[in-house]
Amino acid sequence: MSGFDWPALMQAGLRGLRLRPAEFWALTPAEFRLMLGEAQGLAPLARDGLEALMRSFPDMNGDVKDG
Repeated sequence: MSGFDWPALMQAGLRGLRLRPAEFWALTPAEFRLMLGEAQGLAPLARDGLEALMRSFPDMNGDVKDG
């Protein structure tokens, strides 16, 4: 089953944005999100997110070198 709420997406595109069906179906998800006013892209990883990742996936030995 798809994770998309197609009726709501189509209503937003066809009624809210007044797109023609061909215009709606030609959009990429990123273009559609931008047209709906959603922020583009993900927020950068902040220090607390990095620390959570480091706790979840610790290095197996401490002598790993960069590069």
